Amino acid sequence: MEGELYKGEDYKTEFQPQNYLKTYYAFDSGTIAENEVLKFNLNNLFETFSPGGMGGDILIDIGSGPTIYQLLSACEVFREIIMSDYTELNLREVDKWLKKEPGAYDWSPAVQYVCELEGDRSKWQEKEARVRRTVKRLLTCDVNQPRPLGSAQVPAADCVLSLLALECACRDVDAYQAAIQNLVGLLKPGGHLVTLVALRCCEYMVGSRKFFVLSLEQETVEKALQEAGCQVLKCQYSPNKYSEAFCLNEGFCFVVARKGPGA
Repeated sequence: MEGELYKGEDYKTEFQPQNYLKTYYAFDSGTIAENEVLKFNLNNLFETFSPGGMGGDILIDIGSGPTIYQLLSACEVFREIIMSDYTELNLREVDKWLKKEPGAYDWSPAVQYVCELEGDRSKWQEKEARVRRTVKRLLTCDVNQPRPLGSAQVPAADCVLSLLALECACRDVDAYQAAIQNLVGLLKPGGHLVTLVALRCCEYMVGSRKFFVLSLEQETVEKALQEAGCQVLKCQYSPNKYSEAFCLNEGFCFVVARKGPGA
């Protein structure tokens, strides 16, 4: 329906992974605005997961969508990565890339960018192979449930990663705070939660379909993490904005928090 705002269960039938990828992740040919947002994200992920910094056994990516860019630095410092999403369509899109199937999205421009950050752009094929080796499982998730990964048997994680996902999944601030608590529950004591949030956004476009986004302030994000028993270690703001595909987007914040002993 024209003008309808999709949310929740609608993602299972109305979200089109290929349209989403072409709009927001066409790194070699996309709009300047979308490219700058992706660079901000990749730069922060590179800094966060640089060797000698954060790492460990298990990283759980919550709300992966149809993307793998968020793992390009993390794959170097974690033994195992578990990806998850609310929709089977997104997981199928990721699986196509992992298995090098025909029609899989071409992530090589973003991979080359990260390899350049690491010092050798020519190693991008090795990087792709490492991501494919490190991703061990694809699971469904629902951040609004106390057990976001359902009945799946998953060890406590050293890191939970969730980028541009919670604000699309939560109907209000109370639900957002509960979702943060649910993700913290997946962590070991002392584990880290890494998240990217679109600030003051109300909706976004995927093809001709408009999807709901919860409008959040940076202070709301930090407060939710603190109330969940985390110490905020980094909250990097960027004034970069998506183009007209996002409504009233007023920048982003990239946040790293550590779970406290009593959380």
